[in-house]
Parts: sequence; C-alpha cells; structure tokens
Amino acid sequence: MDSSETSLPELPVRPTAAEEIGLPEVVDQVALARLYGEPLFALPQDLYIPPDALEIFLEAFEGPLDLLLYLIRKQNFNILDIPMAAVTRQYLQYVEEIRERNLELAAEYLLMAAMLIEIKSRMLLPPKKTAEGEEAEDPRAELVRRLLEYEQMKAAAFRLNEMPQVGRDVLRAQVYIEQSLQPRFPDVHILDLQEAWRDILRRAKLVQHHKITREELSVREHMSLVLKKLQGRKFVEFEQLFDPTRGVPVLIVTFIATLELAKETLIELTQAEAYAPIYVRLAYQPA
Repeated sequence: MDSSETSLPELPVRPTAAEEIGLPEVVDQVALARLYGEPLFALPQDLYIPPDALEIFLEAFEGPLDLLLYLIRKQNFNILDIPMAAVTRQYLQYVEEIRERNLELAAEYLLMAAMLIEIKSRMLLPPKKTAEGEEAEDPRAELVRRLLEYEQMKAAAFRLNEMPQVGRDVLRAQVYIEQSLQPRFPDVHILDLQEAWRDILRRAKLVQHHKITREELSVREHMSLVLKKLQGRKFVEFEQLFDPTRGVPVLIVTFIATLELAKETLIELTQAEAYAPIYVRLAYQPA
C-alpha cells in the first residue's frame, strides 16, 4: 500500500452483554434462570432475598409433649427410664430455635423446659427416704404418666382419622324420588270456612217452617250420614253436605259432625285458591 494513502480511523467496538459480565459470546453452561426469555447466568447484585424466604420446617409439633415424645421415640429411649440430660439438651436446642423466630409460640415450650430442668436437678440429688423406709417416688413419674396418656390419645386420634369420613372419603347417596303428579290443594283457611257457614245459614233462613216439632239429633248419626255422602265420590262441595230444608238445628248438627270428622282425620277439606269453593273428600280412598 502506498504510504501517501491515509488510513481511516478505527471506530470503538461496544462490548456485548456477555462480555460485560465476563462471559463469552457462546456459553456452554446451563443458565440459572430466564428473564423475559433471555438466559440469566449470574444473580443480580442488587437482588434482595428476605431471611425467612427459604425457611424450611422439617418437623411440626403440636405442643411440648409432642416434641418430647418425638425426641424419645426417634432415639429409641425407654419412656419408663428417660435419660433426662440428653433429652433436656435436645429439647432446649429446639426451644432456642423457635424462640428466635416466634416468642409467643416459645412461651408454652419454655414452661416445659423449666419442668425438665427441675426434674434433672432433682435427679442429681440423693433420694430421700420416706417415713416407712421406702424409696421416694421417681421425679420422672409424673412426666412419664403424661407422655403415656398423650401417646394413647394421639394413637386414638390417628385411628379415628383413618376411619372414613363423610365429605372427605365418602359422600352421602342422594336419590331423587319423583312425587305424585296429583296436585295437592292448599289447606282451607278458617275464615273461608266461617264465610261458607254463614252463607249456608243465610240460605236456611229464607226457608220458613211453621211445623213445630222436637227432634232428637245425634252428632254420631250425622257423622255417618256425611261419610255416606262422600262414599264413592272423589270430591263433594261443602255446601252439598247440608240440606237447608231441614232447618237450622239439623244444619248445626251436620256442621259439628263435619268438624268432628275433620278432627279425627276421616275427611279432608280442600280449596284450590282463596275465595274458591271448598270441597270435602274422604281422607282414605281405597284402591
């Protein structure tokens, strides 16, 4: 090349994103994550992770007795001869961990820790003789009794939980039974029955009788007459049960007989709707 020719100045080359973070253009390693579709090979320097974000609880206990029972059974200790030094040390380690995280939860465990320390201290002292010369009760006796009772109740609760439960393991069978297509008429209101009775009395007063007689009227007899009128008929209008030509006394006895039959559920009074005619029928219709 001729020396007289001038060379063009070199332009600065901007480094790529991979070169900025110290990685080559072609990366063979697996990315830690992807952010908006782009591989992320290193964690951001300003990424904040809360201290409790990755906290893992391996065991969950329902109380101090549950924790004690777990420590004893896990290490195959004899529950009737508990090594108080080892159990107390492990128990206090767990209480110290939960005390740093949840002081309210640790309060219940601290009470049991004080009891364990007291039992451990009493075991270091020489046993006292009783007045009868017998040895004093083992300081661990009360704790062993509570642990055995708790273990029995926990086993019973586990067996109960294994039993099938409605809504969790089984569902109640629901069968839809189609009701009869025969319409059910609403019950007769007492006011409609009174109005029908007044109408019958008004019609009875229109019939004048000049014959004076004394007639012995029986409610039972008229009850039988009403049942005979209803026999073999599906419905009978309420007014058809009464004969205004026989006078008001007969109407009254017939009305009382009808009420007695309804009271004894031998007949039924029905009405399709308000102010509609009232019908009477036998309560039992033979097939």
